[in-house]
Amino acid sequence: MKAWNARLAGTAATGALIIGALAGCSSNSSTATNSAGGSGNVPLVVYSSQGYDSAVTKAFTKATGIPVSLDDDSTGPLLAKVAAERNNPQWGLLWVDGDTAFAELDQQGQLLDYNPNVTLTAAGQTLVPTDHAYIPVSTTAVPALIYNAAKVSAVPTTWQDLLDPQYKGKIGMNDPSQSGPTFPLIAGLMNQLGGQSGGVAAGEAFLTKLKANGLVVHPTNGDTLHALETGQIDYGLIQSSAAMGEVATAKTSANFQPKVVYLGTTTLLPGVIGIDKGASAQVQKEAEKFVQYVLSAAGQHVMQTGDPTGDSLYWPILPGIDPVADAGTMPATYQRIDPSFWGPLEGQVNTFFDSNIK
Repeated sequence: MKAWNARLAGTAATGALIIGALAGCSSNSSTATNSAGGSGNVPLVVYSSQGYDSAVTKAFTKATGIPVSLDDDSTGPLLAKVAAERNNPQWGLLWVDGDTAFAELDQQGQLLDYNPNVTLTAAGQTLVPTDHAYIPVSTTAVPALIYNAAKVSAVPTTWQDLLDPQYKGKIGMNDPSQSGPTFPLIAGLMNQLGGQSGGVAAGEAFLTKLKANGLVVHPTNGDTLHALETGQIDYGLIQSSAAMGEVATAKTSANFQPKVVYLGTTTLLPGVIGIDKGASAQVQKEAEKFVQYVLSAAGQHVMQTGDPTGDSLYWPILPGIDPVADAGTMPATYQRIDPSFWGPLEGQVNTFFDSNIK
């Protein structure tokens, strides 16, 4: 994979300046220890579900001297941990896909308002909250429809197509209680079908029909992709980066040839960073520097090379930075759902899904 492109290389000088500024702001530009003493820095505790987070945190420490304690896990367990720690947060910075959870944390008063003052693409600008309570740093989309072109020729183009009898028992998706990208996927479906006034009811009715047409539910992206590879299903509704990673790495044969399409208006799924409002002033400053690093050319380079067949297959929201080739082209028609409306409905929607669709 060509993970670093000519246009991004052209911004390397800017990235170098940002790194220098970050290093200059830290109290010690050498590699810091994981203790509060000596360097003057305290460890920045990062909760993250991103596949490239280890590479990024190591590069950040090398650039700034700020030590990082990384807790890497899937989105669901991390958000459960954040909720359990509400009265005594152990994290300084949270980095996962999807802004609905951050909108809810913002409503609870847990996030620090921070505006990094970085120019973003048109798509990126739509993802920025008005109060700057969290920061979008990338985007993927949900759902990408991945299908086995070696077995089927029918390619759905709308959600309604999936209810056709020819797709009966052939479609799989993830469980929103376990898969972080799947609640935003469902919220996006509901938003398309009925907006904020009637979307929940319309979405529940549609999912009920899809279940009657043989929808198969798997825990996460990997399970849905395994079902596709082994012929249990022929179509999967998953996150775009996971779908494109499968296309890039799959061993194609006479029986398996994965391809990806998007259904009408797809939903943007941003990669988002939030900073703990209750953290010490020093930790907050370190977290702000981390955001600045991630939104620099150097930070984006590490993101695009840190998980080349997985989460690195995102679409950058910084002008002048192209996605890696295997990410494919961002859908021309997309929506951004209102996270402040849909976020608080996650429990209700997931409970319905657990009781009626799984």
